[in-house]
Amino acid sequence: MFERLRRFIPTREQIVGNRWLRWLGPSLLHPRLWNFSRRGVAVGVSLGIFFGLLVPVAQIPLAVGAAVVLRANVAVAMGSTLVTNPFTFAPIYVLAHRLGARLLDAEENQKAQAALDRAAAAENDNEKTRGKLRDRVMGVGKPLILGLGIIAVIAGLLTYATIMIGWRLRTAWAWRRRKRQQAP
Repeated sequence: MFERLRRFIPTREQIVGNRWLRWLGPSLLHPRLWNFSRRGVAVGVSLGIFFGLLVPVAQIPLAVGAAVVLRANVAVAMGSTLVTNPFTFAPIYVLAHRLGARLLDAEENQKAQAALDRAAAAENDNEKTRGKLRDRVMGVGKPLILGLGIIAVIAGLLTYATIMIGWRLRTAWAWRRRKRQQAP
């Protein structure tokens, strides 16, 4: 299974040659950034998921930059940013908005709903619509940003913990199996 995954992961040369990642320069060539170790993979995936959920634009360069700074696996950091894709984008953002709306003050939610209602009522007048559209975006933006932040942090931490524990359990299982095979 691991070999099948490696086919989809970009090579070191492809990433170093990428025009968007060129700013990282020679630091991208550090061997630890390409090693599939337990810590490197766990940090890389959690960074990718964090930036993939939190930032709607430039996810991959941000994840790679953070992976270089934290000496995590760059390839898995890049790949895990794809947690948000055309199929998952809408459900994640709806969930994040609902979470943020619940956590914000009820009065704040009423203001946002009132702004949405006013913007919908003023659709015909262009001048009013611009101001009302701004109100609509601001009404949706606060809960969305709060929800995305919370989901990104929790998902990143849970992913890190899951990979660290799962990798350790798999290693322990392999040791036990090897011991059983060596015993007469």
